Parts: sequence; structure tokens; C-alpha cells
Amino acid sequence: MSSTASLPESSFRAGYEPAVHDLEAECDGGRPIEGTHFAGRQSFTGRLTGHYRDYGPYPWRWYLLGSLTRKPDGFVHDAVWCDAESLYPVSNPGRTIEQLCRTE
Repeated sequence: MSSTASLPESSFRAGYEPAVHDLEAECDGGRPIEGTHFAGRQSFTGRLTGHYRDYGPYPWRWYLLGSLTRKPDGFVHDAVWCDAESLYPVSNPGRTIEQLCRTE
């Protein structure tokens, strides 16, 4: 997961997935603990905006989670980019967001 830090447009392909727009979701991930060589767990809850970014030739998808209702102490942003495999819909925590979006 990452903050809302800006990256050069050329490093990702942006898109929008209407199937997840406004879906309440939880995101669990890790982040380095400042001043140490360790990482800690971070958990967020909010609503997906539907916006995503694909990185690399074999897309690694990240979704923007906004309207945060749960975030770590000291987290100053109103939104966070979350790895699709670390996002779970609150209404169906057994499925990842990617599984929810797949059509068979």
C-alpha cells in the first residue's frame, strides 16, 4: 500500500472500474517503520473510488481507497492506494476485490 504520493504518469496505466465504485472495503498491508529496518502492519477501511493504476508489463493493480473511516494513527492522507490482492469488500471478506471484479 502507498500513500497518495504522485508518481510520473509514465510509470503506470490509469483506469476506472465501475464495478467497485463506492464499495466499502478493507485494506491490509505493511509499511516501513520510520527510523528502523522493520515494517509494521497497517489497516484501512473506506470506500473505493473505482480508480486504479496498473504497474509493469504483467499488471500489478492498485485501487484508490478514499473516504477513510479507519486508518493508522498519524496517517494524514484522506485516501490510500492499495494492492488489489490486499483489498476485501466489507460485505464479503472472503473474496478479494479482484475476485469480485472477474466475470466468468
